[in-house]
Amino acid sequence: MSSRKPSANAKRIGAFRASLGDMGDLFEREQARRDELAAEREEALYDKACASKNRYATRADALDAAARCANHGTRGLHVYKCPYCNGWHLTSKAPRS
Repeated sequence: MSSRKPSANAKRIGAFRASLGDMGDLFEREQARRDELAAEREEALYDKACASKNRYATRADALDAAARCANHGTRGLHVYKCPYCNGWHLTSKAPRS
């Protein structure tokens, strides 16, 4: 049976918390981890969607590049406006409606 004295209870609670380690900032650490993962995902998406592709200043330039690719055998390319750089890129995916 444990003691009913407040000081003994506080000592027992303190020992229990010490055995858990520092969990006082658990929610802050989890939020920081999630923020870091979100930033990594966003960077990977940017690399895939924009940074690794040729950028065209106008839609007409991108359509011209797609036509030149079709003349060399690469058919089915479409153009899209990039949300990252506001330029135009080519893709083999079907255009969105």
